[in-house]
Amino acid sequence: MTEKKFYQLNIAQRRQVLHDQSGLSAEELAVFDPQRGLTTAQADLMVENVVGVFGLPLGIAQHFVVNGRSVLVPMAVEEPSVVAAASYMAKLAQAGGGFTAAVSSQEMIGQLQILDVPDIPAAERVLTEAREEILEEAGSADPMLLQLGGGPRDLQIRIIEDSPPGSFLVLHLIMDVKDAMGANTVNTALEHISPLVEQLTGGRVLLRILSNLADRRLAKATCTIPVDALAFDQFSGADVRDRIVEAWAFAAVDPYRAATHNKGIMNGVDAVVIATGNDWRAVEAGAHAYAARSGRYTSLSTWSVNEKGDLVGELEMPMAVGIVGGATRVHPAAQAALKLMGVQKASDLAEIIVSVGLAQNLGALRALATEGIQRGHMTLHARQVAAAAGASSELIPALAEQLVKEGNIRLDRAITILNEWSKQ
Repeated sequence: MTEKKFYQLNIAQRRQVLHDQSGLSAEELAVFDPQRGLTTAQADLMVENVVGVFGLPLGIAQHFVVNGRSVLVPMAVEEPSVVAAASYMAKLAQAGGGFTAAVSSQEMIGQLQILDVPDIPAAERVLTEAREEILEEAGSADPMLLQLGGGPRDLQIRIIEDSPPGSFLVLHLIMDVKDAMGANTVNTALEHISPLVEQLTGGRVLLRILSNLADRRLAKATCTIPVDALAFDQFSGADVRDRIVEAWAFAAVDPYRAATHNKGIMNGVDAVVIATGNDWRAVEAGAHAYAARSGRYTSLSTWSVNEKGDLVGELEMPMAVGIVGGATRVHPAAQAALKLMGVQKASDLAEIIVSVGLAQNLGALRALATEGIQRGHMTLHARQVAAAAGASSELIPALAEQLVKEGNIRLDRAITILNEWSKQ
């Protein structure tokens, strides 16, 4: 008998595989159970007016090799086919050595909006001359971060010439936040330096807030897929390769297509960000703003053909994620997810996430450009429809299969079939 694949195992068997491959104990893996995960008491410490917790399916993407290391990737997502697509594309990427990923730095940008400045050019000069004093004041807000090797790195001064309230100054405080996402750290430092900035400029500081356009904290992943590995069914490898590049080109030049193209990337990115207790909304905002940095919204990824004729993918995007502080430290499942991936630093996590985003993008482009997006997606969607129709766990597979066979995956049809079966 051939050994079952991971998706063919039941949940208990899958957890045993995770235990064998990751070293996480049964107790550590048990936090993925609703009954053993985030409690209402813990949730009550995280947000206001808590009445319960809301669950999402947590799947494990297989076959990922990132910078030469095999990684089990937890993904919290409700959309069918996302985990399966990421896993299959990661397996294709293995043929070319997996994913190579890197991050630029762990620097975040904090912004001060300075209004009512009597002399903007003079204020700009004063702030530039007081750079070291301002950085020292910012650093005093978090001595522990300084001890860890992080802290303020630089200042940037910008002049907004034209706005509804008139001209004003913007001060950017650049901070290395190490393994944190950085929002609380940066915002605290901004509030700490505001009185000094007002004194230096004679102006009024209004907003003191981190920017989610984290373009100094970029993550980049690349992969090379041998052309022969792309062949399937009636499609040759060269045909699949060329179709993928042509499909990407649509997103590169058209914002209507780019929005959906990048949404597919974020299917993978967000799922890992959520599973690790990070701020997926911040990552989303940064990604889409970065996609429009040229003044025109475009694809976050690039697909091309190298001199050997192989397919080459590249994804670069802001990746402000952390492994300390916030929900990451409070949520037990987030802690287990980080341990499952063997993450030691925030940069490790960013490299994995951007690799998953690139794999997800490849899966979507391959499906769209060949057999169509609905084939695999609808097979999984049919199971949800069958469950919604009231089918028992024993009948769900058969009902889903019948719906797919008919090409009519609708709730009313599922109910009709169930009624017919009940009379037999």
